[in-house]
Amino acid sequence: MAEWSIAAVLKTAGPQGPGGSNPSLSAISSPGMKCPLMPFPNSKDLFDIPDFERAAKAVMSPMAWAYVAGAAADEITLRWNHEAYEHLRLAARALVDVSKIDTRVTLLGRELAYPILLAPTAYQKLAHPDGELATVKGANSAEATMVVSTMSTVSMEDIASSATTPLWFQLYVQPDQAFTQDLVARAEAAGYQALVVTVDTPVLGPRYQELRAGFTLPAGIERANLRGRATSTGSHRPTEATIYSQTLDSRLTWKDIDWLRSITKLPVLLKGIQNPDDADKAAQSGVAGIIVSNHGARNLDTSPATIDVLPRVIAKVGGKTPVLVDGGIRRGTDVLKALALGASAVLIGRPYIYGLAVDGANGVASVVNILRRELESAMALCGRTSIPSIDSSVIWK
Repeated sequence: MAEWSIAAVLKTAGPQGPGGSNPSLSAISSPGMKCPLMPFPNSKDLFDIPDFERAAKAVMSPMAWAYVAGAAADEITLRWNHEAYEHLRLAARALVDVSKIDTRVTLLGRELAYPILLAPTAYQKLAHPDGELATVKGANSAEATMVVSTMSTVSMEDIASSATTPLWFQLYVQPDQAFTQDLVARAEAAGYQALVVTVDTPVLGPRYQELRAGFTLPAGIERANLRGRATSTGSHRPTEATIYSQTLDSRLTWKDIDWLRSITKLPVLLKGIQNPDDADKAAQSGVAGIIVSNHGARNLDTSPATIDVLPRVIAKVGGKTPVLVDGGIRRGTDVLKALALGASAVLIGRPYIYGLAVDGANGVASVVNILRRELESAMALCGRTSIPSIDSSVIWK
């Protein structure tokens, strides 16, 4: 088989169509699967996250790309999520002994090798035939904590059986309370170490790239954790007559968070906090952590970038509970900036899916290791040798 290169794929693929679709690739690739006329590239040929993004766009089907890369409405918040990091400047330092860099961090009472986690992302078999099994193998290799989605295409138990590094389980509370309780019990039994409850999606945002691509789960791909239920296959989109989805509970309130905390021994984190008042209420409720997130800009367009929200949440919470952040992170310098503004750790989503699409487990590990090395380099150039030494003075003012 011919050696792969970015240039060769892009030359073969030809010009990009509207919305990032590629006519020549779409004609020869099945939904969510790699192009059969081309091998997966070797991730050693790719050097940073933008490299992986370009390569992933070339090998993914138009429908899979629309789902992964798309966001809500005009995708303004999607753009802001990363642009906000670009507007933050770092303060370099000189003549500091940086011969040893320590990225270890303690989170929820456990030591992690570095403060970068894999955010929950659904339908990973759209990106690679092995889906979440490849991702967890990549996480193992990179010593990363993976947060597994309720909407995974491999069951939480099968993912756990392949894991050697910590797993957290992301929960979409289901309209059927008994089934929700069963999901929580299954996560506990499988050895997951935390429960991450998504609280920002009572309804889905208007995701027009998905709609234009006619998104639905291809034959042979299912929501494995919902197996045996009517919602295990097909589209997650509501019908044209309503904004509500069968896979989401629009009635979710703070009482449900209290109930979830009462039925599990796992630490409960809330993902999707954007308002400082909600952050304060979360901290007062006794949850184990807060994840500042706007759902990858997939719900409410023109909501602010998460890195802009983060300092206000940190100020409101006042150290009562750990605060993590996701959205727009594409560089190790972005990780450093988030830590400097008070985050305990960050999560990445689209970047590791690009790695998954390009080179399976190796691609996932490569993406994480790139960010880890970039973080270490940025720490050294800013004169910081450990995570606790990072504070707001890292940001140039």
